[in-house]
Amino acid sequence: MISDLMARTLPLLRRQAGTLDLHALPEAGRRALGVDSLAVSLLTDTGQCELIWCSGTLGHRFEDLELVLGEGPGNEAAAGGRPVLVPDLARTRSDRWPVLAAESAALPVLAVFCFPLGVGAIHVGALTTVRRTCGPLTGAQAGDARVLAAALTSLCLAEPDRDARAQPAEEPPALLRAVVHQATGMLSVQLDVPLPEALARLRAHAYASGHAVGAVSRSIVDHHLHLDQNEP
Repeated sequence: MISDLMARTLPLLRRQAGTLDLHALPEAGRRALGVDSLAVSLLTDTGQCELIWCSGTLGHRFEDLELVLGEGPGNEAAAGGRPVLVPDLARTRSDRWPVLAAESAALPVLAVFCFPLGVGAIHVGALTTVRRTCGPLTGAQAGDARVLAAALTSLCLAEPDRDARAQPAEEPPALLRAVVHQATGMLSVQLDVPLPEALARLRAHAYASGHAVGAVSRSIVDHHLHLDQNEP
């Protein structure tokens, strides 16, 4: 059984034109799931998580950190097809996400709950929710989250070409990581390295400089930042 609020929210996820409309989710997240921010990511053909929607800056900062570091509960849920529930991020085993454990301490994110989008062996992405307080989800909240993840999976699988992208709750634009892909391609050509290595170097520079990966990518695309062969 799901809550009345979630039952009212699910029919609002699709616009008449067929695109995803997730603007009703922030309130449902706060009231039904008891979390402060939600994010929806889809897996690309290369196995990377593509953030397509996020409510609030808190969730966006956590998603950006996962992208920069290449590890975290959202990535694990999307790739493994299993929920990853972290009621106290500070008490996570240090060897599970070693870098994230240290870097996330700077964010006011104390609990993270990630639910995979997918059916069986088909992995589509992940629903990630973050909270400013520690503690597990209640049974009702976890049930609502699973139903929401199943609904999002159905909507995503109904669009095999995935042109029906969700619109973000706030900036940046609809395909939040487009600039990252563009910068990765530019680095691949400039440094004469494969795309995975170019993305790794982009992440490493963002991590070392303390800047968001999106900001670093924009600087590269705008030709304000140039990485050389000697940078890690």
